Amino acid sequence: MGEVSAIMGRELRKWVRSPPLLVMALVQPLFWMGLYGKAFNLTGLFSVPEDVLRTLPPESTKVVAELFNSMAVRLFGSPGTDYFSFVAIGMTSVIVLFVSVFSGMSIAWDRRLGFLNKLLVAPIRRSSIVMGKVLASSVRAFIQSSMVLLMGLALGMKLSPASPLLVAGALASIFLLAISLSSLVIAITLRLRSWEYHMAVANLLNLPLMFTSTALYPLNLMPDWMRPLATINPLTHTIELLRGALLYGNSLDIAAYQFHLAYLAAFALLAAGLGSYLANRYLTAER
Repeated sequence: MGEVSAIMGRELRKWVRSPPLLVMALVQPLFWMGLYGKAFNLTGLFSVPEDVLRTLPPESTKVVAELFNSMAVRLFGSPGTDYFSFVAIGMTSVIVLFVSVFSGMSIAWDRRLGFLNKLLVAPIRRSSIVMGKVLASSVRAFIQSSMVLLMGLALGMKLSPASPLLVAGALASIFLLAISLSSLVIAITLRLRSWEYHMAVANLLNLPLMFTSTALYPLNLMPDWMRPLATINPLTHTIELLRGALLYGNSLDIAAYQFHLAYLAAFALLAAGLGSYLANRYLTAER
């Protein structure tokens, strides 16, 4: 653990000493929430103007309200949820994706600057190098996603939280997602020698993972061929956990909540194990 914490501390110190990196990382999800979430106003499409409602008889008004409530549930999971809140929770998880897919870049730069060779000839486990970087990336992702959540609240996100314990479990899923994605990306890019290849892999993973999740639209409205991809995407499970605990309140499906949390825990364990195994096998010093 001392080896892991030392490497994690080094990575976090580099991050803290580069405030522009944090600002730039927050700009993209802010644009998605502010421009896409507000401009693409699906909630407004399913609302009836007040002057029209006043002209309807009371029995018709009740039928219209039930109709639009059922449409909101089908789209956003709960009658009180608007599209901006739906997207804001999605962006809270997407920032974890953005941070995690670039976690392999630190290995590329350490290799290029010679620091990685110093670690590899030191009497430490190679898996400690990977796990230190994974945990540092996870801490960064959790902090940045929390900041995105606060920005969403400032822009008008409406919360209907469940119990504190369920909310805490949903927030823990952010950390599990970051461990999963960081471990996978580092495992994929472990043998790449150039940072340009790392950039190519990151750009290749970013958009497909985001658009095959429920970050921007619900699972039941996706094409049939896309639903299996969304179902196995860990980003989807984190988003659904957060939406259930923060937006759906008393209407939260506990069985679905437990399934999403178990899936993420298992996925994180497998991904971290794969990253450690490949590090011990393939992470070697340059001659």
